[in-house]
Amino acid sequence: MSTEPGFVERLAGVESRVADACRRAGRAASDVMILPVGKKHPPARILEAYEAGVRVIGENRVQEARQKIGLCPGEIEWHMIGHLQSNKVRLAVPCFQMLHSVDSLPLLEAIDAACDQAGRSMPVCLQVNVSGESSKSGMAPDNLEAALTACGSLMHIDVIGLMTMPPFTEDPQGARPHFAALRELRDRMRGRTGFDLPELSMGMSHDFDVAVEEGATWLRLGSVLFGPRRGAKRPSPHQQGGE
Repeated sequence: MSTEPGFVERLAGVESRVADACRRAGRAASDVMILPVGKKHPPARILEAYEAGVRVIGENRVQEARQKIGLCPGEIEWHMIGHLQSNKVRLAVPCFQMLHSVDSLPLLEAIDAACDQAGRSMPVCLQVNVSGESSKSGMAPDNLEAALTACGSLMHIDVIGLMTMPPFTEDPQGARPHFAALRELRDRMRGRTGFDLPELSMGMSHDFDVAVEEGATWLRLGSVLFGPRRGAKRPSPHQQGGE
């Protein structure tokens, strides 16, 4: 008989850690959204999360999400957290209710055009490469203000926040300066651009406690909730979007 905890137990553990981190930071736990990441997990695992009360799922790849959506309960809201290529935008817009990883002005313009054609708007987070790592997607912090200014003319884009991925360090505290940098950048942009940017999408299984302490509102969590994927190596925190 398996002694591995199920999704319900894993979720309860994460919620307890989030509550503890919020207490340390003087925040309300209700301000933090847990986004389970279904990457390479089958629809049956998504159903397990749904039965535990989850109604929002993150996916890294458009094609994988498209395959799952029709096999999962219709009440689930799907969020794109991985790198989105311009040639996948028209496929992505009908699938997702939020995009966390929009990393350039041309991509924003492509999303706006696809939303115009679909007759809808799209909430997005702009991905910022605060660490400067060449292996990470995201716009440079110095380019963010110009991108936000340009968004003022995009009628179908609702920029609601920022997203980042810090460099991986064995000690989760190593991520703290990068999370703090995103929050501080958001605060500066509020004053300069008029965008409120209430959402900060940052923190994964390895470092989400620290992310909460630094202001995260969306946590992109894979292995800590679903466990390791069958046949997969240990999840890499270097992966784009989430584990």
